[in-house]
Amino acid sequence: MATRGGERDDVLIRVCDLAGRPRGTGFLAHADGTMITSHEAVDGLARLVLHAPGGQVCLVETGAITALPETGLALVATEGLALPPLPIAPGGPAHPERRTRLRLPHRTEGVVVGTTAATYTATDRFHLLDDVYELALDGADLNRVAPQASGAPLIDAATGAVLAVVVTAVQTGHRAGGFAVPLRARCAPAPLAELLSRNAATVPAYGPHLNLAGALQLTGASVAAARPGAWREPVDRPEVAAALGEFLAMRGESAPLALGLVGEPGTGRSTVLAQLAAERARGPHPAPTVWLRGAELRPGDGGVRDAVERALRSAARVVGAAPGYGGAAADPLGSGPADPTDAVAALARAAGRPLLVLLDAPEEMPPVLAHALADWSAGTARWLRADRARLIVACRPEFWEQAGALLPRELLHGAPAAGPPPGAPVRPLPPCVRLGDLGAGQAERARARYGLPEGALAEADAAHPLALRLLSEVRAAQPGDEPGVPPDGEDGPGAPPTRAALFSAHLDLMCLRIAVRLAAGSEPPLRGAAVRRLAARVAGQAHEAARRCLGPGQGELDRETFEELFPWRTGWASAVLTEGLLVPAGAGYRFAHEEQGDWLQALHLDLETALGALVHRWFAPPAPCPEAPVRLPSRPGARAVAWAGRPPPVPPAPPVAPPASPRSLPVPRHRAGPVLQALLLAPPPVLATHLHALVGALDRAAPAPTRWVPRPALESTQPSGAEGADTVPARRVRPQPPHGLVRVEPPGFAARRREAGWWAAHLVREALLRVPDAGPYREVLRALAGRIVVRAVAAGGFAAERLEGLGEFGPWFWRQVPLPVGERLELLRMLLPADGPPGPGERFLAVAAELLREQPAAALPVVCGWFGDDRPLRARLPGPDAPRLTVASAAQALLHTHRGLAVDDLTEALVTAGHPAADELLAALAEDEPSAVCRAVDRWAHDPRPERHVAAAAYGRRTAPFVRSAADRELLRYAALALLARPEDRALHGAALGLLVRDPATRDRHLPTALRHFASGDRQLPPSAVASALVTHPEPVLAAFQARLRAVRESADGGAETAEIMRELAAVTGHGPARRVTDLVQDYLRHRPGAARHVARYLDLRLEQGPAARALLLPFAAALVREHPPEVRRVLAPVFAAPGTRVSRPLRQELLDTVLEAERDPEVLVDLLTAAADGCRTRHPLLTRDLVHRLGLLLGRTPQGAARFDLRIVELAGSRPDFIRLLRAWLAEGSTWDALIGPSARRSLDTVA
Repeated sequence: MATRGGERDDVLIRVCDLAGRPRGTGFLAHADGTMITSHEAVDGLARLVLHAPGGQVCLVETGAITALPETGLALVATEGLALPPLPIAPGGPAHPERRTRLRLPHRTEGVVVGTTAATYTATDRFHLLDDVYELALDGADLNRVAPQASGAPLIDAATGAVLAVVVTAVQTGHRAGGFAVPLRARCAPAPLAELLSRNAATVPAYGPHLNLAGALQLTGASVAAARPGAWREPVDRPEVAAALGEFLAMRGESAPLALGLVGEPGTGRSTVLAQLAAERARGPHPAPTVWLRGAELRPGDGGVRDAVERALRSAARVVGAAPGYGGAAADPLGSGPADPTDAVAALARAAGRPLLVLLDAPEEMPPVLAHALADWSAGTARWLRADRARLIVACRPEFWEQAGALLPRELLHGAPAAGPPPGAPVRPLPPCVRLGDLGAGQAERARARYGLPEGALAEADAAHPLALRLLSEVRAAQPGDEPGVPPDGEDGPGAPPTRAALFSAHLDLMCLRIAVRLAAGSEPPLRGAAVRRLAARVAGQAHEAARRCLGPGQGELDRETFEELFPWRTGWASAVLTEGLLVPAGAGYRFAHEEQGDWLQALHLDLETALGALVHRWFAPPAPCPEAPVRLPSRPGARAVAWAGRPPPVPPAPPVAPPASPRSLPVPRHRAGPVLQALLLAPPPVLATHLHALVGALDRAAPAPTRWVPRPALESTQPSGAEGADTVPARRVRPQPPHGLVRVEPPGFAARRREAGWWAAHLVREALLRVPDAGPYREVLRALAGRIVVRAVAAGGFAAERLEGLGEFGPWFWRQVPLPVGERLELLRMLLPADGPPGPGERFLAVAAELLREQPAAALPVVCGWFGDDRPLRARLPGPDAPRLTVASAAQALLHTHRGLAVDDLTEALVTAGHPAADELLAALAEDEPSAVCRAVDRWAHDPRPERHVAAAAYGRRTAPFVRSAADRELLRYAALALLARPEDRALHGAALGLLVRDPATRDRHLPTALRHFASGDRQLPPSAVASALVTHPEPVLAAFQARLRAVRESADGGAETAEIMRELAAVTGHGPARRVTDLVQDYLRHRPGAARHVARYLDLRLEQGPAARALLLPFAAALVREHPPEVRRVLAPVFAAPGTRVSRPLRQELLDTVLEAERDPEVLVDLLTAAADGCRTRHPLLTRDLVHRLGLLLGRTPQGAARFDLRIVELAGSRPDFIRLLRAWLAEGSTWDALIGPSARRSLDTVA
């Protein structure tokens, strides 16, 4: 603690020459030993001898003296002087009468009369001093005092800070009692300015002369008074420290000013704040930090600034009562600035160390202030902007959900989409820094520091900071040299304790410690069983305290209740506070550990009544009802049950709000802790019942509770319709409330109902996320998912703002539900139709994809079970005619996209599904992942199940065309041989032979048998397999194709078979094989004219091979008109008139010319005209014009051909818009078309739309 300069005389240093003659006085300005004195005290001396109180002597050489004659001052670097430095005032006199103190050599009081210009006479020259204090001293004159008066500090009578340094060798034009040179950093030489800056940062001054060091002293006192004690040295959390450091390092007008440190109770929020406060207090540049608890806020606060001011004034009283300052009556801020908050913030800002306010547990604020949180937040934001202070709020998620949304977004630091901390659920919150359980390495270090073995805690609690600490305390308190064993868990002796068991054990320990303390102070001292009985009494009072905390205090015991339960006169209060079971908080007391306090209060919460008051009453059928309670209802205490035999009613709300406020205030959201703990403590059947009811409340649109008001008068109206007519129903008379009253909503009902919806959503969400296993609540989750889908589909997609309470259960929730991945995916299947159109938000389908990536083996069979769900999705494939997506098609896309994760598991899941959609996906895999399907075919062929043999045959046949590697061919070969080796799989032998024929290694051996199967019509043997042997065995293969074609009957199945054969024949390349195939097709056409449509498909595929097919098709076209009847030509000729692609277009035109040279049948020509009109969109207009004109000329040469041409032209124009546009353009050319299109046809064309 630095001294007050006006209170002590043993801080001054006498300056002498080597002969011992006094030259002046000085004082230390910094702890490094820098002394300030007048220049005249050192002028002309090469060496100085300094005499300090206590017989201290210091010899100073010339190099340690910094002369500043232009200011009348000198700086001297001393060594070894054990004196405290004096604070230097940053401004002028603070005393209302400008009174000062001075030692000449005795203490003398005076007044600063004003400032004047003076001339200082040094040994070398004169120096003009612009601003020198002119003094009026009581009974003294500096002109007639001893030399040591020079350099003495002039002390402000109000603050004790040094205002100036006395000088005697100055001259003015008038007489005065004395003069002193003020110590001002402005316009001072660099050495002096730097010294004054260091003095302001290290030597505290208070009151109007408050400096940075004084501000640090005040804020440090507030932190020391509020900071919680640590059980052991906490482990470092670098990720949190980095986020806080980044926030505090930001500068500039756009820097964020507020940060939310958000975590559940027990995650170490207060510990992180304590570490931050300690770090800011250390180092060469400490920064001011004010620590506040929510309990220190008051109902009338307009922002956090009011609480900071109270904290600083309280810290000032602590500083003033410290030894060496001025006694208990001194107040460092008594005569200081009217608002110390702004003064401290301004000093910190000027020093580049912004004032930081740490608000811990703001949930403890009074209920009235919590109800006015919006006004409080607005006032806080205004102060932060005005003073550029920083605020860190360490709170629960429920509080930050409201407070963070009320603060301006630009003031907040953090990202809304930041990942969740370990052990914390991911729920949307305003920008903040999330605090959860310790990381794996941090938890390991914490267990080692606490002396906890691996496995001492359950997996869910192994990284929970509070659980680690409480277990460490319990183990450390157990007797014996070795640490004790933890309390047994629910699973039996030796099992890790649950968190509830740990809380119970720690509570027992605290009660026993309190009992021991009480027993030690009793007369006579209690021992043994008496101490245990006393501990039981303490535990009973602790439980009663928890029950009372559920009352209007919102988790706090007022002083009267605390003294009633723990009387001071008997020592109970002191014992409870000393052992730390409860701690002072504002005007009352709270449990030391918030999470343990919530658990203890939950044991006494009347859950059914609480849920009714918070949620169900606002969704119940309408009935007049009182205001909502301001407290959470508790079960009756033992005495109340004994007296009344039944629970007392919820007491009415106390008058805690102004008259303009509602008669009662809703329970704040941050009081959800006891309610949630009570839900989690309930047995699974009871919890499931409560959750069902809460989910129903979320979806129920009940009428509002009503109050009766007079009904406005209504004019009587006559029913419409003729009197007595029985066809017009009379107006129904609706029942009206009695006495002409109507129902209206009470004021504020909509807001209360929204609040009830929040409670329902919050309790359901948190309960389902915190249970170790949500299996007993599957029906609750299914009901919740069903309601979400119905609402989201009606709203056009899932959006939290449109679904109210149900919007709280977004995709993130279903990712975190503690269920096996299969059950979570089944719930996501139900939710997929709730996804809106693709956008930036999170989607249920994306969560399903994430689960599939994380655990493909478990997820694949479940997703394959979605193939039977044909509910539509809102997303669509690109393109106007694209089919609408369904859940089944989404499953196909999902599986195909992520096939690389576990493709072998995927093939097994698909074949097990046995659904057409699974077959489609397997067919796609056969093309995209042939190696994986080959492995699957090999497995299935050797599987004992007959259905797997069928799958092996089917998908081996589909995969074979895409196989490229020898290893894959080998797998298919072994699979085929395995199928052939089983007589019971005779129906699959054709497919097996197809695989063997494709394989060059086994083709020669199995081809004859395969050709016999093929020729006999075996559908399991695909034509593509037989065609693969055409190059090596052309004669037998072509014979087999010819036999197969002749054996096929013309039917639906036969047509498909013939089309498949023609497709494979058209794919044959090479001049020799292709010519033989073409001859085969021509022979087939001669024997089967009715199969001309299949031959037309063959021609179309051949034409797309381009010029390479010319030598094959030119003879075919020439023989078409010569050898085949008109019925065949009507089918084949339009193939040449089709537009085709760029590759086939020249060849089609050449073959068409060949056909038209000899074709004269009107029916064929009319069909060619139809083909020309059909292809006019993709064919060049000139080619279409020439073809139509040529066909018109040819038809004109046949009997009735011109009439047929006119009729067909009109029909085509009426059904093909592109064609009518071309026709009109042609007719506008002139007489070219006059000879082809008759007048009646022209008139008909003019009427076509």
